[in-house]
Amino acid sequence: MSTAAVQPALRAGVRRPSGPLLLLVLTACLLIAIVLSFGIGPLKVAPGDVLRIVFARFGLVDAEGLNARDMAVVWNLRIPRALMGALVGAALALAGAGLQGLFGNPLADPGVVGVSQGAALGAVAAIVLGATALGDWTVPVAAFVGGIVSTTLIYLLARPGHGSGTVTLLLVGIAVGAACSAAIGFFTYRASATQLQSLVFWQMGSLGSADWSDLGAALPVFLIGLAGMLMLATPLDMLALGERQAQHIGLDVKRTRALLVMFSALLVGAAVAFAGTIGFVGLVVPHIVRLLAGPRHRWLLPLSALAGAALIVVADTAARTLDPPSEIPLGLFSAAIGAPFFLWLVLRQRVGGAR
Repeated sequence: MSTAAVQPALRAGVRRPSGPLLLLVLTACLLIAIVLSFGIGPLKVAPGDVLRIVFARFGLVDAEGLNARDMAVVWNLRIPRALMGALVGAALALAGAGLQGLFGNPLADPGVVGVSQGAALGAVAAIVLGATALGDWTVPVAAFVGGIVSTTLIYLLARPGHGSGTVTLLLVGIAVGAACSAAIGFFTYRASATQLQSLVFWQMGSLGSADWSDLGAALPVFLIGLAGMLMLATPLDMLALGERQAQHIGLDVKRTRALLVMFSALLVGAAVAFAGTIGFVGLVVPHIVRLLAGPRHRWLLPLSALAGAALIVVADTAARTLDPPSEIPLGLFSAAIGAPFFLWLVLRQRVGGAR
């Protein structure tokens, strides 16, 4: 695995902000974005009232003077939606950073290499086939299984260290993603009119259906995935030296690869299950954070999670406020930002390879 492949060429002498400082700044940005998202929308609620509503729900302040309609909108609709968006953004960014370390390739985004399509296929198949074996957990588990199968397949076919590179990874990812998209198309063709309405959700991404029940079901899955991936920071740094070198310094490479595949699939599967297909977050966010904080996963992983969470919260707030009363699909925002960034990365690699 080429270390250079996952580490941008940072010029010597360029000073970066410290990890703790970036952690503090991004945490503050995320909290501000979340609080603002609670109050922004067709029904505007002042930030001070938003905080009073939250504190009142926990019995910390008196609710007298607060509008009942504002309280219902903020507590029942906007808070679970914003928190779900933060979890989804953190999951996608963290999965992207982990996959880039696993593949040793900066273009390894869950959406670009077909992992998101695999997770979406699992979810769509469960819906159309009417699977209910696990109750409310059926669709998330199906998305997880789809994600882990596609991730494993892509890794086996484009495994680093076997003469494969960026082109191989992209081609394999495109092929796997296309196959999954074709299968999704088949299930869409077979779906009933009622199922078609829900399948649109998987194609373009949305947080419109998020509620407290979804948040309660998703939170344990996301926390397991986030904690598991963060625990792999040091192994990812060792893996960046190359598999053989990592083995020489005591890393169980097979176990590390298996854990990376499992936690990446868990994060992407959960994100797709509760928010549909949202591409490019796992591509854009880790790169920007790597430019700011450097390539060490000790900081790259948590900072990517915070930045991804803030990005999705802001994008979702824009998606539901720019064209009221309709909502712009969230996936359009991520594609509008990620596609030009992806092209820049490809051209940058091409120029770098020509030198």
